[in-house]
Amino acid sequence: MRAVFIDRDGTIGGTGGGIHPFDFSLYNFAPAAIKSLNEIGVKVFLFTNQTRVGRGYFTEADLLKGFKMMQKELAKHSAFLDEIYYCPHSPDDRCECQKPNIGLLLKAREMHNLKLEECYVVGDTGSSDMLAAYKAGAKKVLVKTGWGKGSLTRFRHEWQDVQPDYIAENLVTAVDWIINDLHKYKIRV
Repeated sequence: MRAVFIDRDGTIGGTGGGIHPFDFSLYNFAPAAIKSLNEIGVKVFLFTNQTRVGRGYFTEADLLKGFKMMQKELAKHSAFLDEIYYCPHSPDDRCECQKPNIGLLLKAREMHNLKLEECYVVGDTGSSDMLAAYKAGAKKVLVKTGWGKGSLTRFRHEWQDVQPDYIAENLVTAVDWIINDLHKYKIRV
């Protein structure tokens, strides 16, 4: 089973930083990009740190309502997420699920019988998304939306030993690269 793990804030919408779930909106191109993966039978998982829950900015119930709102918006475009994996903990909790730790990826691996080295992680933050992908052995796709440009410049030192497999302008070009990569190796999904 192949899967693509996609970060939320700065990758499929929002600003890159944590945002209240009711204020989150998808980039206009995100539903079509996700639908492209749905159509070829690749599992699509949201994979997000939501530390503002643990820090008391909003509740986990609000976060779950926000996810439902996002899923309804995707459904309007015939796109869907197969599963949502999130870390609600504060950074002070030192949990195993908060990126760059790979607890969320390991949970998905167990639930869906995945080989993480055959999966892709798409995100805008080198120090969390790309490091988590690296630790899990997954392919790393950095998007320049959200904090992506800063990850490549001002914050590159935080993940300097890790090279993305591809740097994409946005989720659309990331998905195009993933689909081409799958076809290049004649990988069946």
